[in-house]
Amino acid sequence: MECIVFSDTHGDYPLAVEALSQTDPVDMIFHLGDEAEDASMIEHICLTQVQKVAGNCDAPGKYPKEINILVGKTRVLLTHGDRYSVKSGLSKLLERAVATEADVVLYGHTHQASIDKINGILFVNPGSLNRNSTCQSYALLTLDDDSAKARIVTIGE
Repeated sequence: MECIVFSDTHGDYPLAVEALSQTDPVDMIFHLGDEAEDASMIEHICLTQVQKVAGNCDAPGKYPKEINILVGKTRVLLTHGDRYSVKSGLSKLLERAVATEADVVLYGHTHQASIDKINGILFVNPGSLNRNSTCQSYALLTLDDDSAKARIVTIGE
């Protein structure tokens, strides 16, 4: 299953739509907050459901802060990351991942793209997709029955 992961668009949903038009078709779209309304715009424009969570800049209560879903045989945890202090490291997020039995954790908040594997769990931060960021990026995630892999794509590559 091919997925695309966005975070921290902060109103720049056209960049996400542009990224979708430049990639191969995807099976799922994830948006990790800080303008979850952008995810709704992406849904409307692309006519595709977006799994979305709220970030610290989103209005409280409209979208969940966390989603834990099964994609095929892979358990995926979506969160913005602010609740787990990800700017100070991944230890709290790792605890949550273990507690929810996640195989893959998707998070944002730091505006820094990264891919880490900790205790067998894949952690993916797509970075920020905002024109005011020093680097605009998103992640492509491939989920198979027995593996998960990700790569960061920088706009303009």
